[in-house]
Amino acid sequence: MRKILFIVEKEFKQIFRNVVLLRMMMIAPVMQLVLLSLAANFEVKNLKIAVVDQDHSTFSRRLVSKFQYIDNFKLTGFTPSYKLAEEQLLLDKVDIVLVIPAHFERDLYRDNRSGVQLMVNAIDGSKAGIASGYASTIIQDFNGDIRIENVPVRKGEVQQVDIVNQYWYNPRLEYRTFMVPGILFELLLLVGGLIAALNIVREKEMGTMEQLNVTPIQKYEFILGKLIPFVVIGLVQFTLGLIVAKFIFRVPMEGSLLLLYVFALLFLILCVGLGLLISTISDTMQQAMFVAFFMLVLFILLSGLFSPTENMPQWAQWLDTINPLKYIIEVARNTMLKGSIFADVRSHFFALLAIALAINGLAIWRYRKTV
Repeated sequence: MRKILFIVEKEFKQIFRNVVLLRMMMIAPVMQLVLLSLAANFEVKNLKIAVVDQDHSTFSRRLVSKFQYIDNFKLTGFTPSYKLAEEQLLLDKVDIVLVIPAHFERDLYRDNRSGVQLMVNAIDGSKAGIASGYASTIIQDFNGDIRIENVPVRKGEVQQVDIVNQYWYNPRLEYRTFMVPGILFELLLLVGGLIAALNIVREKEMGTMEQLNVTPIQKYEFILGKLIPFVVIGLVQFTLGLIVAKFIFRVPMEGSLLLLYVFALLFLILCVGLGLLISTISDTMQQAMFVAFFMLVLFILLSGLFSPTENMPQWAQWLDTINPLKYIIEVARNTMLKGSIFADVRSHFFALLAIALAINGLAIWRYRKTV
């Protein structure tokens, strides 16, 4: 035990001597959490829309007005022809073109049906899907208004069905509430895994690792001595992140704070173990950075932070079973927003525990005291 404490003391002294590293580990994650949480917003605003009104009727003007007075859309003007509107779309001058055909109002009165055309710039598929959804909702709302005004209601028949949505756990559908818990643990993975890997590889390059190898310490003592300081610093980072989430972004804390810290501790052990494993297979800092970024990018993109894992291909969902970030993001959101207890996230705990044991076991096995 004394050997481990000496290694821990040595690691803390080394970290506190390196002012740049200390700032990266303590200040940078908080700044990243604030900036990423403000920037990670899937709400689309200021969509430029051009209108080709070939009807010039009361109904066409009413439909256009529904787009004109909504913050998500910015009316660029009326285009006299379909061809000019298509050119604006090709030149990225507009995001959506709304084409209202001739006899639009007459067909609605006479046939009780008509059609409009939406042309959407789909270079950015995510933006196009959201924009199309917004526009379709507005058109459906206009259609409902017209039907209520013009279709006679028979005696005893219900004229309208009012749908009232109730959103649980995030009533105002705020993206910050949804994104902050995931970004918080993403930064723990980034800092814990990457910094731990670079710290050990730096000792290899400086030659101090050889001095440690000639000391009478066991492999597991070396791993624990390296692991404990980064886990402690990671918990401090996590605490600062929770303070930012609570008092700056107003993210609710419905669940147990103790449960959240238990999972954070387990996740940090896993992250630092991953960094130690990367360091055992890397001889230079460039190699360690390449391997770490390769793994971190895969973990982040497949975690469900930015897109639901259910929408991914089957092979990606199978690969996600060994993605620790996927489990911890689900735990963070369920605990902080839903108030889940341990029984609700028990499977996630054992999955993270199994991955942590496997990674740290591999790190101990891969560490060699001789070359």
